[in-house]
Amino acid sequence: MSSQLLGLIAGNGKFPILFAQKAKSKNYKIVAAGIKGDTSFLLKFFVDELVWFRVGELKKLFSFFKERGVGKVIMAGQVNPDNLFEQNVKFDEEFQKLFDAIKDRKADTIFSAIADKLKQQNMELVDSTFLLEDYLAPKGTLTKRGPTLKELEDIEFGRTIAKAMGGLDVGQTVVIKEKAIVAIEAMEGTDRTIDRGGRIARTGAVVVKMSKPNQDLRFDIPVIGPRTIETMIKSKAQCLAIEAGKTLIIERPKCLKLANRFGICIVSS
Repeated sequence: MSSQLLGLIAGNGKFPILFAQKAKSKNYKIVAAGIKGDTSFLLKFFVDELVWFRVGELKKLFSFFKERGVGKVIMAGQVNPDNLFEQNVKFDEEFQKLFDAIKDRKADTIFSAIADKLKQQNMELVDSTFLLEDYLAPKGTLTKRGPTLKELEDIEFGRTIAKAMGGLDVGQTVVIKEKAIVAIEAMEGTDRTIDRGGRIARTGAVVVKMSKPNQDLRFDIPVIGPRTIETMIKSKAQCLAIEAGKTLIIERPKCLKLANRFGICIVSS
């Protein structure tokens, strides 16, 4: 089994492509499992092999990695939770068995169960930050504009709420305005939460995205990127607070350029 071979379970967004680029630059061979309806077709240009799977095809996924001698697997990118409730979605016997056995359907519960199943198949699920330490948010104000006193108060308030929600594995993001909780992330993801919060707050909202108190770095690590900033612009949100060393920033120069252009403050603490 080659130590330079990695299996990639690729969700949506640019995170899987970013990881594949970095891994290839380190001479890793990447065997990728794409999720139909989520993974970008562009991923095929950055990996050695890309095979498509439907949500719920767990047995087929395990066989794919095993046949190719994969010993280490990484998850990159979110899988749309809407897929779990699609009327036409079919779970194979392996996935159905997993679903029937778990106590609830929170993200950590599902991903932990998948990690355990991989381990049973002699495959290790590695940290999502593997090879990507350079992309973790540094501490400090990342944009030209710093937070106002009111925004700082909302950040402090929002951090407490986000950590409490993360502890319950509800979500990582909260939208705050004048110490009012405008929106809390559930299964819909960060962008939809910001959009929903923006419609209620109308303008000047503060977005706080934090890791969970006992964050498992193998999955669901906080990620922001240009799409996050674009959603904030559309929602007229003015400040984004993230956690230093525990948040991945995709395309940082583009994020900061967009934020600076629209007067958005990004703080990492």
